[in-house]
Amino acid sequence: MHNQIRATVADDFDAVNAFIIEQLHSRVDLVENIGHYIIGAGGKRMRPLLVLLAARACGARDDRPVKLAAVIEFIHTATLLHDDVVDMSAMRRGRPTANEQWNNPSSVLVGDFIYSRAFQVLVALGHHQIMQVIADTTNTIAEGEVMQLLNKHRIETSEEDYMRVIRDKTAVLFEAAAHCGALIAGAPEASCQALKSAGLHLGLAFQLVDDALDYDGNAEDLGKNVGDDLAEGKPTLPLIHAMQHCSEDQKALLSQAVQSGGSEHLTEVIGIIQQSGALEYTRRLANEQADLARAQLSVLPASDYRDAMLTMCDLAVARVN
Repeated sequence: MHNQIRATVADDFDAVNAFIIEQLHSRVDLVENIGHYIIGAGGKRMRPLLVLLAARACGARDDRPVKLAAVIEFIHTATLLHDDVVDMSAMRRGRPTANEQWNNPSSVLVGDFIYSRAFQVLVALGHHQIMQVIADTTNTIAEGEVMQLLNKHRIETSEEDYMRVIRDKTAVLFEAAAHCGALIAGAPEASCQALKSAGLHLGLAFQLVDDALDYDGNAEDLGKNVGDDLAEGKPTLPLIHAMQHCSEDQKALLSQAVQSGGSEHLTEVIGIIQQSGALEYTRRLANEQADLARAQLSVLPASDYRDAMLTMCDLAVARVN
């Protein structure tokens, strides 16, 4: 399914990868080494793909969407470098994180380099409204990260708190990718708003499924350790929902697991979450968000690019590992 999406903008996608490598050039070897390491780890590249598909669906014909897609990927990459330091993660995309391979200070500083390189490319593009969207988006992401940090080990975290965090931390970058793709194409306001909304709902669906998989996947397919969220003391929706639909004894165990972190109680926690119906609930919400994204995309003219974005909605929720 992912290969089918990528094939729709194959030449653009190759151009994005080439442009990213070119823009990672630095006089400092460590910057290039870490930059190439994390970019080379791959990933689905859903955010830059969304830029390309949105721009082409709205009639863009030049190479500016390629540069804009690289900007979005750089911002995502910088957040990953910083996230892994904050979360003390040791594995991402099936291999050691940059902070594990090098050290925390190097990861933070190279993340700063990649952030600033994204804005250098943005300035060269010279589209003021897109610069405003990206600036606002990166600011919101930072707030989302801080909110997530404040919620760590906090058993009182509500579903509303959780939804706000994943909106600000994850979904807004999908929103910006689709919105800016439309803006760079000079699309009508109605198309820009439809794509902006579709991106947000797609990002929410993607993160909801990601959080379900943390209790229902396997490390090899996920590219990270199962139970990482619990180990880091993050109360995500499966755990929040399970806390509201389990016995008092089970609730006490879940509370202890969140407050202490680690993976000592992981097997019992997974059992409680699965028994409570929390995974089905989380996936149901993800499917609702994907449906909302599809509804927004339906206002666009028919094209292979629109079809690929609809497939992207399917992909976001179809993941089982």
